[in-house]
Parts: sequence; structure tokens; C-alpha cells
Amino acid sequence: MKKVDLVVVGGGPAGMAAAVKAKEKGIQDILILERENSLGGILNQCIHNGFGLHYFGEELTGPEYAARFIDRVHQMKIPYFLETTVLNIDNDKTVTAVNSTEGVFTIKAKSVILAMGCRERTRGALNIPGERPSGIYTAGTAQKYVNICGYMPGKSVVILGSGDIGLIMARRLTLEGAEVKMVCELLPYSGGLTRNIVQCLDDYNIPLRLNHTVVSIHGKERLEGVTVAEVDQNRKPIMETAEFVPCDTLLLSVGLIPENELSRDAGIKIDQITSGPVVDDRMETSVEGIFACGNVAHVHDLVDYVSNESERAGESAADYILGTNVPDRKETIVVTAGNGIRYTVPHLIRRQSLYRGTVKIFFRVADVYRNVRLVVRCGNNILVERKKIKVTPGEMEIIELKDKALQAVKAGEELVVELVTDKEGL
Repeated sequence: MKKVDLVVVGGGPAGMAAAVKAKEKGIQDILILERENSLGGILNQCIHNGFGLHYFGEELTGPEYAARFIDRVHQMKIPYFLETTVLNIDNDKTVTAVNSTEGVFTIKAKSVILAMGCRERTRGALNIPGERPSGIYTAGTAQKYVNICGYMPGKSVVILGSGDIGLIMARRLTLEGAEVKMVCELLPYSGGLTRNIVQCLDDYNIPLRLNHTVVSIHGKERLEGVTVAEVDQNRKPIMETAEFVPCDTLLLSVGLIPENELSRDAGIKIDQITSGPVVDDRMETSVEGIFACGNVAHVHDLVDYVSNESERAGESAADYILGTNVPDRKETIVVTAGNGIRYTVPHLIRRQSLYRGTVKIFFRVADVYRNVRLVVRCGNNILVERKKIKVTPGEMEIIELKDKALQAVKAGEELVVELVTDKEGL
């Protein structure tokens, strides 16, 4: 059995940022475990620009952003194992993994950081009727084929779901010569960032059909087309509006699911909305000494926010290992999602937290709202208020709570984040 101070599960942007920060805080014995054949995670296939504006103050592509952290890992001589799959994590922080050189091995760590990222929701979760022809891919799989392998998935494409990867692949396939017939979205609003709708669809005259879904798949050996129909307020297809769209490729961009099988094995409490661990403002999970960051905690829009959040997890893990600035886990303030809010992260705030200066709360709203008031309150006491804002589920929101506002909140009390007004549509 190997013994290390800190094991980081995942060598993507979250894992690397956490490991680098922990090393800066004085932890020398760190090991990163990554199941791919290189560090960088999903960024390696995201060759478009738009990364790094918040963190580095300049626009980078995904591989360029990853390379900045890979260089820091190498400069700081942080060891890592590639092509290594973690099989299990126990709540006593024993990690079991396997690779081709070590075989099956175990590591006893003082602390563990979970940075496994997320996976795409597949066709099996959608129950679309029809045959099982070739030509149906998740958007991320198609992205890897085009950007890394150099293969075109098809020439005539329909995209179901308006998540960011689907929007970006609509542009990418168009640039590579394919015809993107349309992007269909079941909901009355897009699930992606506004900038991606403008830059990837509007700029290339690709139609976005809201309140539409794919109701049938045609073709036996190869996809020959799909039937698209409008849906009603209950998201049930209106078959009178059904339309056959000939195509040879269907891309699915229907959501991301945090990879938390290992978290469940460790007995970590999972939030049913985010599908990620319940964490405090230090990114510590319900199991003491195990931290989570990045898309394994909740799905982010921007990798810049992933890096900031992961640095907090790395710093907190270092404090835990060194025994410094560790707050009392019983002195807790609960953060609750109120009216119009789908979820909040963190779920808890430690009263004696190291990060008392400012606590950032990330949240997503449940629908599109205009001219709303965003309120953070404790009982009837309003701590923070924003007026006349527009919010949409496709974009993650952030609100900062200053030290002065939090001083009035006692341990055991509840902070409620909510929207105050009537819902409006687009």
C-alpha cells in the first residue's frame, strides 16, 4: 500500500488547479490519478477559443488553457499516473486504482480531492423510439472525432438539445462542410450561453427550434432521418406538427451528469438536483477530509470558475492535512434554494471558515425571469439584494456574501436564496 498526503482523482483543469494550489500551500506528497493518456481533461478536445478571459485575462483555446496548468504541474514536480482508473474510494480515504504498469494498487491518503468531471447524457436516457442505426452520437463524442481523430461523423446533421457543446459543434461541423439542418430544444429556452447562441447559430444562420424534440428515428444500418415535432406546455409531442427531416447524423446535447459513482462508494451525501456532492464553502464533502471541485460538484459554464473553485478545494485540503484553519464542522449555516432557484453551491457555510472575507454562492434559476429581485435572506433579514435583473437557466449566476453580512447569521440558521417577482417568458 502506498501512502501519500493528498490524492487528486482526475487530471483535468479542476484536478490540476487543486493540486497546484495544495503544493503552493506546502503539501509535498501529492499524486494525481488520470484515466486518459494525457493531462488536460475535456479541454484537449475543445479547440475553440473563449477560455481564460476571467482567470488569465486573455482569450485562449482549450488546449492552451490546459497547457498553462500542465506546465505548472511539471514545474512544481507534482507526480501523476496516466491511464489509471480509480476503482473505489473508502470513507477512510483509501483509494484503489488500476493501470497497466502497477496493476491493482491501493493508496492511503490523508486527504482526497474529487475532480472526475462529468459525462454526457445518452440516447438511452431519452427513450427516443426507432431503430439503432449508426450516425447517432453525443455532441462530445462527435467533438472528439472531429477535433482529435480527424473524422467527420456525417454530412447532414440535426442536433437535439441546445447545450453549449451542441451549439459549438453546430458551428464546428458547418465550418468543416456539413449542413446543420436545425437545433431542436425541448424547453422554451436554450440551455447554452447567450454568446454561444449568437456566435454559433445566429452567425451561421442555423435555426434554433424551441419547444421541439425528436419523436422518431428512421433508418436501419445508417440514420436516414428523424421526425421532429413541437411539444405542448407539458412537453408532450403535438403529433399534428410532426415533420420528417432527412439527415445522416443526429447529435445529442441533452445535459451533463457529474461522475459521482466513486463519491457514492465513499458514502458521500449527494445533492439530487446537482447530482454532485453536498459541499461547504471550503468544498469539503459530508465525509471529513474528502473535497470535491469542478464539474463533479456541479456543472459549470466557464472553466475559469472551475479553476477558482478548485484552488479553494486545494487550499482547504492543504489546511486539513496541516491541521491549520480547520473550522468546526458543527458550526454550520445552511444555504437553501428558495423561490425560482434550482440549486445553490455551496450547500453549507462554516462559521469559522478561512474564507470569511467573501463567500461566493453559485446557483442556477429554474426558468427565464425578467425584472426580478434576487434576495439572500436569513429569516426576514435581507443580507443581499439585486434589483431588475434578467436570469436564465443556461447561465450560472454568482452572488458574493461579504463578511459584514454574514456576521449577523448564527450557526444553525438558514440562508435562503430566492427570486421575488412573477415569472415572465422570453
